[in-house]
Amino acid sequence: MNFFDELEWRNMLHDATPGTREALESGTMTGYIGFDPTARSLTIGNYVQIMLLTLYQRSGHNPIILMGGATGRIGDPSGKDKERQLKSYEELDANLERQILQMKKFISFEGPNAARIVNNHDFYKSMNVLDFLRDVGKTLTVSYMMSKDSVKNRMETGLSFTEFSYQLLQAYDFQCLYEKYGCTMQMGGSDQWGNITSGTEFIRRNTDGKAYAATTPLLTKSDGKKFGKTESGNIWMDPEMTSPFKFYQFWINADDADTHKFTRYFTLHSREEIEAREKEYANDPRKLKSLLAEELTIRIHSEEAYQSVLQVSEILYNKNASTEYIRGLSKEALETIQSEIPSFDLSLSDLSNGIEIVPLLTEHTKVLSSKGEAKRSIKNNAIGVNKEKVASEDFQVTTEHLIQDKYILLENGRKNKFLLSFS
Repeated sequence: MNFFDELEWRNMLHDATPGTREALESGTMTGYIGFDPTARSLTIGNYVQIMLLTLYQRSGHNPIILMGGATGRIGDPSGKDKERQLKSYEELDANLERQILQMKKFISFEGPNAARIVNNHDFYKSMNVLDFLRDVGKTLTVSYMMSKDSVKNRMETGLSFTEFSYQLLQAYDFQCLYEKYGCTMQMGGSDQWGNITSGTEFIRRNTDGKAYAATTPLLTKSDGKKFGKTESGNIWMDPEMTSPFKFYQFWINADDADTHKFTRYFTLHSREEIEAREKEYANDPRKLKSLLAEELTIRIHSEEAYQSVLQVSEILYNKNASTEYIRGLSKEALETIQSEIPSFDLSLSDLSNGIEIVPLLTEHTKVLSSKGEAKRSIKNNAIGVNKEKVASEDFQVTTEHLIQDKYILLENGRKNKFLLSFS
């Protein structure tokens, strides 16, 4: 695999320093991308850069993941219109450890091109402020630093010296990796171009060495909005923060116009496979989205999580799902359903003698506001228990209706679903 060619067909190349292609094609290179631990989890936006490292490694090069134990304490002004709120050291350190565990799922740390994780806090923990000013601060002039977009774009809204110095830290990071690991390549998003090229300048001025850089375009959706966010917030790669079901639905519900772009950024299939797939399903964008959703859900979460997602989707969206299908659901699938639809916690002892359907709907769960409304809904064939329609007001829910000894699915019409949890 040729890394540069791979980026070009995927439309993932925004800019590169002169000679980068030739350097990559001349032999194995060590390159890195930095990640600041400003959140408990990586997001699907971060995964763009993880894909970049994955492709870099698959092309025969050596990736370094640089965790920002130091830079995370400062705050990167790139792409921000105001000063960041600083997080505590304890929170940043906890975030860093969680993100490292995530990284280890997606990048190979074995074999001839094994990845390496480095914490840039190691570069600074023994450095005092005078050493920093003499050894780091002297390398670049203020006018050089102010010419970078990350600084220029903040001059009107304000930029502290703390965030102004971020460019120096990122540049010095590159120099440290160059000197310690022979790292000659830095990659990142296009908003990092100024910081990255400051690093190549550090290496040129302080070591007489040659270093290279490449960036990806900032991935946006067809409506121009930032990729990886929904009305409810970020799409996280931690299943506790974004469930596998919501993760899967993000891709399924993406705009058809974004399908080709997202596929190229995130698939691990070859160009020939993807182009053949796009030709086969040229008139079926939903199929293309489902294939990408399947690939990413399995890779980010697991095959088991994907199968659970399919089960949940069947229950929530397939009006023909059967009682037998409901009863065959795994505990994991039922727990996912519980997180996606309204649920009620009830006492298992209440089921010992059965609960009549009308009190269940009105008193135990408040699904309906009155007995009269409940009776009308039953008469109109709108109420279902585990996908079985309730035909009479005398219907009783008992322990025999429990799925996995705990759950009962209650429906009021086609769209209104509720999960009862008994304990």
